[in-house]
Amino acid sequence: MSSRYTRNVALTAEWDGFVTESLSSGDYANASEVIRAGLRALRDGRAARPAPAGWPYGGGECGDLLRRFDWSKTAMGPIDAWTVELRATVGNIVNSPIPKVLMWGADHVMIYNDAYARVAGAAHPAALGSTVPAVWPEIWEWNREMLAAGFRGERRAYHDQPLTLDRGAGPETVVFDLFYTPVYTADGRVGGVMCTCVDNSPRVALEQELSVSNTRFRTAMDAVHGVLWTNSADGRMIGEQPGWAALTGQTFAAYQGYGWTAAIHPDDVEPTVQAWQAAVATRSMFVHEHRVRRHCGSWRNFAVRALPVLNGAGAITEWVGVHTDITHQRAAEAALREQAEALARQVRHRERAEEQLRQLNETLEARVIAEIGERRQAEAKLAQSQKMETVGKLTGGVAHDFNNLLQVVSGNLQLLSKDVAGNDRAEQRVANAMAGVSRGSKLASQLLAFGRRQALEPKVVNVTRFVRGMDDMLRRAIGEGIEIETIVGGGLWNTFIDPGQIENALLNLAINARDAMDGQGKLTIELGNAHLDSDYARTHDEVTPGQYVMLAVSDTGSGMTADVLDKVFEPFFSTKSEGKGSGLGLSMVYGFVKQSGGHVKIYSEPGEGTTVRLYLPRAMESEDVEVQVDTGPITGGSETVLVVEDDDEVRATVVELLTDLGYRVLKACDATAALNVIESGVPIDILFTDVVMPGTLKSPELARKARERLPDIAVLFTSGYTENSIVHGGKLDAGVELLSKPYTREALARRFRHVLANQRQRGAPRTAAPAPRGPAGTTVLLVEDDVLIRMNTAEMLKEAGCVVVEAGSAEEAMAALQTAPVDVLVTDLNLPGSSGAELAARARDIRGSIGIVFATGDSQRAGDAAQSGDVVLSKPYDEEGLAKALERALAGRGVKAVGEAVG
Repeated sequence: MSSRYTRNVALTAEWDGFVTESLSSGDYANASEVIRAGLRALRDGRAARPAPAGWPYGGGECGDLLRRFDWSKTAMGPIDAWTVELRATVGNIVNSPIPKVLMWGADHVMIYNDAYARVAGAAHPAALGSTVPAVWPEIWEWNREMLAAGFRGERRAYHDQPLTLDRGAGPETVVFDLFYTPVYTADGRVGGVMCTCVDNSPRVALEQELSVSNTRFRTAMDAVHGVLWTNSADGRMIGEQPGWAALTGQTFAAYQGYGWTAAIHPDDVEPTVQAWQAAVATRSMFVHEHRVRRHCGSWRNFAVRALPVLNGAGAITEWVGVHTDITHQRAAEAALREQAEALARQVRHRERAEEQLRQLNETLEARVIAEIGERRQAEAKLAQSQKMETVGKLTGGVAHDFNNLLQVVSGNLQLLSKDVAGNDRAEQRVANAMAGVSRGSKLASQLLAFGRRQALEPKVVNVTRFVRGMDDMLRRAIGEGIEIETIVGGGLWNTFIDPGQIENALLNLAINARDAMDGQGKLTIELGNAHLDSDYARTHDEVTPGQYVMLAVSDTGSGMTADVLDKVFEPFFSTKSEGKGSGLGLSMVYGFVKQSGGHVKIYSEPGEGTTVRLYLPRAMESEDVEVQVDTGPITGGSETVLVVEDDDEVRATVVELLTDLGYRVLKACDATAALNVIESGVPIDILFTDVVMPGTLKSPELARKARERLPDIAVLFTSGYTENSIVHGGKLDAGVELLSKPYTREALARRFRHVLANQRQRGAPRTAAPAPRGPAGTTVLLVEDDVLIRMNTAEMLKEAGCVVVEAGSAEEAMAALQTAPVDVLVTDLNLPGSSGAELAARARDIRGSIGIVFATGDSQRAGDAAQSGDVVLSKPYDEEGLAKALERALAGRGVKAVGEAVG
C-alpha cells in the first residue's frame, strides 16, 4: 500500500474507528474490504468518504471565525468540500499555541490561529480568508519567494529575520524565527505552505539595550582611569591581564617570577597584604589604596576595589577588581585642605562619585559572573567538539591501517582455502580465521561509526516492517527469560537511514538491555512519529527542528547513575565486567544516528531501568524494496588492471587475487607512479586504486587524469576509510564506485564485472540504425543514472523512431509513469535510491501491460528479477541489440515465456 493511501485511511477518523473495531472483533474480512474500497476510491480520484458538515475541531476565537466565514466565496470553496488532509491541517493549526498560518492554493488564502492573530495586529480578523498579497503588501516580495519554494516542496527556516510590517500603527520592524513547510495533498502534490513564526523582537531589543549598557560601562571605566582585573581565590594572577600589563608594564612571565607585590610601593606592600588577607578571611569586598609603579617608572596612587565570586557552597572561586587612579584626586585634596568650604564640597562630590562607582561595581559583579558562566559553557562545548574531531581523525587512521591488515589476512586466507581444499581440518581453521576477520571488520566499522566517518548507504525504510522483521533475531540474542513488547503508533512515517546500521544499532541496544536486566525482565520497543521543535533544538546541540521517526528501547534493568550517564556515549567506556563488552556499542549508535542527521536521548535512574530514544529523519518517499544479492557463479576476466596501493602486503595480495581470476595485472605504489604507467601508453581497461595514499597527487585527481588520457578506462576505488575525498555528507559521491576493505574474492570479482560492463556501455560502438520496429511512435521510458550511457541510449532509441522520456533515478521515473503514456520501460538494475527491480514492479502496478527491458551489466541478477515477458539486455549493447530487445518487450506483453538475454 502506498504512503498516500495509508495517510488518507489514518486521517478519516470514522473510517479508522470502523477498521479498528473490525480488527478487534476478529472481523478481518470487513476491515480488509473497507481498506480495499478506500484504496479503489482514492485510485479513481474520489475521497475515501465525504467530509462531514461543520467544523468540529475547536480552535478558540479563530476557530469560531473560521466556522462562521463564508469560504464558498474564496478559491478554497465551502468547508464541506474540503479534503480530509486540508481539514486535518487546519485543525492542527487552529489548536496550536504557536503562531501558525496556512497559505493555501494558487490564491494563497490565509487561515491562522489565535496566536498568529496577535502577530497580525490590526489586520485581524479581516486577514482570515483573505490572500497573502492583500494582507501583507509591504512584504509580498519576501512571501512570493517563500511560497514559490514551498510549492516546489522545499522547507525554509530563518532565525532572527527582520521584516517591516504595517499592523495598524505605521511601519515597524519585527524580528521573527520563520519556518516554512509544504503541506501535501492526498495525491502527493503541494496544496499549500504552512508558516510557523516566533516573534523575537523583545529579545533582540533587550540584547541591544545590553550592548548600549556595556558600552556605557566601558566608557565609565575609561572616565575614571580604571583597570579591570581578575585573580584566583588565593590572589594569584591567572594568565595574561591586559589591563594590569598596560598599567604597570608587568607581563605574566614577570609576575610568575616576582609576584604582583613587585609593582607595589615597598611601604605599601605589608598593609596591602594584610587588607587582602582580611578580605579573604571574611569573604568580603577588598577596599584599599596604595601606590603602583607605572610602566614609565613613576608612582601613582590607586584606589582598589575587589569582590569575591562565590560558588554554591559559599567558597571563593575567583576575585574581580578595579584599580582606579586617584593621584590627581589626592593632590587636589591636599591643596584644598585650607579651604574648608571648598574641601567639603569636594568631599561630597567624591562621595557621590564613590557611590556611583560602588553601584557600577555591583552591576559589574553580576555581569561578570553571567559572562563567565556563558564562557565556560562555550568552552565546554568547544572542547567536546574538538574531542570528537580528534577521535574521528584517530579512528579514521586506525580503521585505514586496521582494514589494510584485515585485507592482507582475508586475501591470503581465501587464496589458502584453494590450496587446502579437501582437507577438512585445514578448511575449518581457515573458516575460523575468516570469522575473526569478520569480527575485526565489525570493530573497525564501529570505530568509524563513533567518529562519524562511515560511508553510509541510506535508504527509505519502513521502521515498523523493519523491526518486526528482526523479531526472531532479537529473541535469539536476548534469550527466553526476557519478554519483548512492541508498540507501534498509527500512521508511522518512513525514515531515510542505512538499514544495516540501524539493524546493528537496535541489536546493540537490545543486548545492552539484556545485560542490564541480567537475563530476566521486559524489553519494550516503541515506534512513533515525533516533532522536535525550535525550543527543543535550542537546548540540544546539533538538533534540527522538524519531523522524525522515534525508535525507543526500554528495559526494566538496574538503571544508571548521573555520572555514568555523562560518559555512556564515550568510546570504550563500559560498566560491564572485563571481557563482556568492548564499550563501543552505544558510542557506535550515537555516532551513526548523528551522522544520519538524527538525535539520541537517553533516560535512566538507578533501579528504574533505562530508555534510549533514537530520532531518525523522516522520509517523504515511499519505502525502498530490498533487492536480493546475486549468488550466481563467480566469473573473472582477461582485461588489464592497474592496481594502485601503497601498502606492499595489501598490493601483493590483491595482485594475486586478480591474477587468480584471470586478469592481466599492472601495479603501482602511489598515484604518481600510477600516472606514469598510464602515460606510458600501455592499454589499461580498469584502474583499481586505494583512496587514502601518500603524496601530493590524490586518488580522485589520479582518476580524473586517467580518464583524460584513457577515455574508455573504468575506475573502481577501494579503502578501509574514505576521508572526505569521495564521501561528503556521510554519503558516497554520485557516480563513484567504491569497494570497502576488507572485501572477499567474490565481492571483488562481481564488482569488477559490474564496473567494466558499465564502462563498455559508455563506449559501445554505433551501428547503422535499423528501421523502426513495433507500433509507430512507441514511447520508451529510459532510466539510467550514468549520464553518458543515458545520452547514448536515448539517441539510439530516437534514431529507431521512438519517443523517449529520460530519467536518472527510479524516483524521477515514477513521476513520468504517472503522467505520460509509456509503452516500454528500459531500466538499469543498479540505480541510486530505489532499484530497477522495484521500479519495474511499480510500473506493472501502474501500467499492467507495460514492456520491461533490464539493460544491465549484471545479467545473472537481472534474470532473477525478471518476470514473465521481461527482456534482459546485457551491457555493452549496440543499436541493433537495443532495437531487438525493444521489439521483444513489445511483443512479450502478456506472453508467458521469459525473454532470453540479448547482446
